Amino acid sequence: MTAPLFKGVITALITPLRDGNVDESAFERLVERQIAAGVHGLVPMGTTGESATLHPDEHRRVVELCVTIAAGRVRVIAGAGATATDKAIELVRHAKTVGADAALVVTPYYNRPSQAGLALHYEAIAEAVQLPVILYNVPSRTGVDLANETVARLAAHPNIVGIKDATGDMARPSWMRANIDAAFDLMSGDDPSGLGHMALGGVGVISVTSNVAPEAMVALYEAFAAGDLATARAWQERLIGLHRALFLDNSPAPAKYALARLGLCAEEVRLPLSPTADAVKPAIDSALAAAGVL
Repeated sequence: MTAPLFKGVITALITPLRDGNVDESAFERLVERQIAAGVHGLVPMGTTGESATLHPDEHRRVVELCVTIAAGRVRVIAGAGATATDKAIELVRHAKTVGADAALVVTPYYNRPSQAGLALHYEAIAEAVQLPVILYNVPSRTGVDLANETVARLAAHPNIVGIKDATGDMARPSWMRANIDAAFDLMSGDDPSGLGHMALGGVGVISVTSNVAPEAMVALYEAFAAGDLATARAWQERLIGLHRALFLDNSPAPAKYALARLGLCAEEVRLPLSPTADAVKPAIDSALAAAGVL
């Protein structure tokens, strides 16, 4: 199998906010912390970055800022999803202009296109901009599922290089490895099942948990990559409570709460998201302690 273009722990970054605005100094601290922890890549302006509520100029600024801070030390995969194909193309084009290494393009949400429409959407993006495109399938949020057969069709395009699969469906990586001939990077977008996904042919995880516990996530991946499944499983068991705790309320509010407990940013999210409910904060604190973070 051809070596993957993108692999390892790639953090789906939060976007820190303060007084209604992007907190650029906190964002820089978070990016530097990720790089120091040894992550393999960063995703600004994905779902966890609150891309659905940030203004277009904020979206572009965060992507550009991430590329500038990273300065080539790790790969930057810019979130570039939109409900309309032309808007997604604009975001991918901007990502290329500012020096991102790839674009992560979520399936168009709300309008629920057919599989034919999804294929045409991604093919139009891949033809319009010469930047590697990573598909992003998260039907629990978008209302549409990118079928395996559609992924196989898209994998044949030279500019479409992988997928972030956030379904948690463990049959999918096996089917894709069996049915996709081209070099195509399979990445999990679901932390609780990320280790299982890698065991079935995945090459890494685009992670929410690594916002909070980047060293532990890197240790898990490196143990697996070295063939030490027992150690990787031990890390997974240490982190499983945190994986789940970070989704006890509307994401990314719990991740922001956890990072605020670590003194790294404010808890602030943008409406219609709400701050983490007080009722679930003790469970997040317990998960942070169990993971050795707090």
